[in-house]
Amino acid sequence: MYTPDAIGTPNSPNATKVLLLGSGELGREVTIALQRLGVEVHAVDRYEGAPAQRVADHHYTIDMTDPQAVRDLTERVRPDFVVPEIEALATDALQEIEDDGLATVIPTARTTRLTMNREGIRTLADQELGLPNSRHVFASSFEEFQDGVQQIGLPCVVKPVMSSSGKGQSYIRTTEDIAPAWDYAMSGGRVHSQRVIIEQFVPFDYEITLLTIRSVDPATGETATWFCEPIGHRQEHGDYVESWQPAQMTTEALEAARSVAARITGALGGRGVFGVELFIKGNDVYFSEVSPRPHDTGMVTMGSQRFSEFDLHARAILGLPIDTTLISPGASAVVYGKVEGDDPTYTGLAEALAVPETDVRIFGKPESHERRRMGVAFSTAENTDIARERATQAADAVQLHVR
Repeated sequence: MYTPDAIGTPNSPNATKVLLLGSGELGREVTIALQRLGVEVHAVDRYEGAPAQRVADHHYTIDMTDPQAVRDLTERVRPDFVVPEIEALATDALQEIEDDGLATVIPTARTTRLTMNREGIRTLADQELGLPNSRHVFASSFEEFQDGVQQIGLPCVVKPVMSSSGKGQSYIRTTEDIAPAWDYAMSGGRVHSQRVIIEQFVPFDYEITLLTIRSVDPATGETATWFCEPIGHRQEHGDYVESWQPAQMTTEALEAARSVAARITGALGGRGVFGVELFIKGNDVYFSEVSPRPHDTGMVTMGSQRFSEFDLHARAILGLPIDTTLISPGASAVVYGKVEGDDPTYTGLAEALAVPETDVRIFGKPESHERRRMGVAFSTAENTDIARERATQAADAVQLHVR
């Protein structure tokens, strides 16, 4: 995998360039982290005014599911690295870009293809690696879906094979929930597809995100793996609401979690930050999902770690040393839109920032929706309980207003 010997000057003939596919709030922080290291960032999204586009050196608006559009832009920019930030991408085009030597895809084109589709990653985890995970089946029609629910049994969870942030995800308790769950799954996929996964509901004690980083070990020059302290999180409708670090785990469970994360990320390969989602029951660990990029629950690291997950992703992309030091217990809480409309304004920032050891990020999205993430508050404290209280208090203080 390509590792630059030197970093050039942005907007010059020797610039080190990154083409960022997807320009949401996570991409915005990755852009800033890369720019701090001297990288020229080209941010792409499907709509104008996306968060990363507002801070990048250059920005573009294209249909990222169109292979020709992705290929044409890559040939135009000639980046050193193509860095996907979302799932809804033309992965075949990324494979061709990698095969033709046009750019290094982070982590790899194969990894991007496998992880954008829950079927691909679960097949790898289950059949090839034998990682512990919940029983599951896939379905491509309502009839198959009904059969799958009967096979797995109630209660169960259904998700589109291609979606993110909880979109299209349902918990099926009774037979009356089956038809609405199918309809919701059909409306929630990132890419038009009727395929869903039906999972056994695991009565886990808690779930974590284990940020796992693959980069170059300066001592050996070889690829190595690092782990951040585990991140606990609370979700509503499959979407993260708050997170905290470190999550309290037994030594046995943490060792098992690191083993699962190392195995899945090692099988995927490449460099970068991976958000490995795991269910914990006692000392048993079950694999859930993996994102080959910074994770939304990992926004807590902007306060809790010496280097945030975004800093670590930028370092890993460039093959630089990794430092996952936790400097303080911390927590994050989402600022939701709560209103529908364009060009939102924000009040309550003074109250939010008056909360001790607290900071706020406003993402700058041009449209507000009731359940859209518009910002995040993160706090530190002597323990995660106090940090969670502070972050939630700060997030609640921020209010949006629209025209």
